Amino acid sequence: MPAEVVIGVGASHSTLMNTHWEQTTDRAAAQRYADALSTARDRIAAAGADVAVIIGSNHFRGFWLDLIPAFTIGVGECLASGESGTPAGPQPVDQPLARHLVDTLVGGGQFDPAYSARLQIDHGQSHAIQYLLAGLELPIVPIVINVFAHPLPTVRRCLDFGAAVRTALDVFAADRRVAVIGSGGLSHRLPWPDWRDPSGDDEEFMVRAWLDGRNNWRDYDARRREIIRAAPPVINPEFDEQLLALLEAGKGAQLAEHTTEQLEREAGNGGQEIRTWLTMAAALGHTPATRLAYEPMPEWLTGMAVAVLEGS
Repeated sequence: MPAEVVIGVGASHSTLMNTHWEQTTDRAAAQRYADALSTARDRIAAAGADVAVIIGSNHFRGFWLDLIPAFTIGVGECLASGESGTPAGPQPVDQPLARHLVDTLVGGGQFDPAYSARLQIDHGQSHAIQYLLAGLELPIVPIVINVFAHPLPTVRRCLDFGAAVRTALDVFAADRRVAVIGSGGLSHRLPWPDWRDPSGDDEEFMVRAWLDGRNNWRDYDARRREIIRAAPPVINPEFDEQLLALLEAGKGAQLAEHTTEQLEREAGNGGQEIRTWLTMAAALGHTPATRLAYEPMPEWLTGMAVAVLEGS
């Protein structure tokens, strides 16, 4: 039997969920979000998924400014950085499926994704592993989209990439039941500069960490964390609600013409991560989503949401 996409999940991530749960003012909202992650995890299990394609971001712990591809697929070893209570160490990869995706995308002539035989991921992927795959022991195919180091792939390009991934999955000859996860967003603003034009000591420090951190990223992490914790929350529930409504209607592709600058204004620089959700939705053929939760969480700096899409 060929591969079958059986479910899609979009879920926000925040390491502050791990490290600052006790400091969260609205504990009921936090619990509703955590419960929604558990429900989504149960839906993945009930769908009989035996592999998870995780489309996520990277926060300069697995990619640095010495090399930033737009799209990267992990095809061999996968190591999780383990920051802030997220999973650490080797993660199981479905290498035949991952390598098939690269071969098919390149062979089809539409995309030339980077690939890595030793990919390091951070919470942009591992938060999903921690909460959406807990206890399921599923191998993964990690796909990383550049959403933080400008210039970014356009929203339309991400939608097209998601559709191309789906085409590649559909022609994989071996039996697989695939869950596709989009990890990131929704609206939030990180105290991160445009690397091309930093201003002030903190921004200069961030850019230096992003440029030099390949071999010693942990040396920069304490101050990075201090800068992030000092940032005021910037969440736009109106934008988040509009995005979720489009996904619920199966119309996420309507965001194709949103520019990077427009997303920055409406959803903050962290809102650029909605590319992972839209890529996932495209891989599901934009089947209508079911929202499980939306909670603006200022202590976590982010509009936190979970949605599930039935396999199409």
